[in-house]
Amino acid sequence: MSNRAVISTPDAPEAIGPYSQAIKVGNTVWLSGQIPLVPGSMELVTGDISAQAEQVFRNLAAVADAAGGSLDHAVKINISLTNLDHFGAVNDVMASFLTAPYPARACVQVAALPRGVDIEVEAILAL
Repeated sequence: MSNRAVISTPDAPEAIGPYSQAIKVGNTVWLSGQIPLVPGSMELVTGDISAQAEQVFRNLAAVADAAGGSLDHAVKINISLTNLDHFGAVNDVMASFLTAPYPARACVQVAALPRGVDIEVEAILAL
């Protein structure tokens, strides 16, 4: 695809597998799932789910910025949690990173996530 662009930034964790941080085609950007890794050190954020979610959304925001947009360009967000009891805390963090009107969203509980983390979030942007 000639109009397919790979989005990459050192301000978000490097991919830990055979994938890109994001792919842009036309004015649509697909952001890969982010876990609470700190860019550069690639160390996991420890602490409560709010601290983990804040790092995840910072990572997503950095990739969105590298794509020429922001999280306010999100049209769909998918959240995976290992414990749905964290739903409210993650909602609060998400609301601090976006402004209304909010994107469409799904939130599911999963059995496990990479590196044993409690949260992974992916997004689709329309620029």
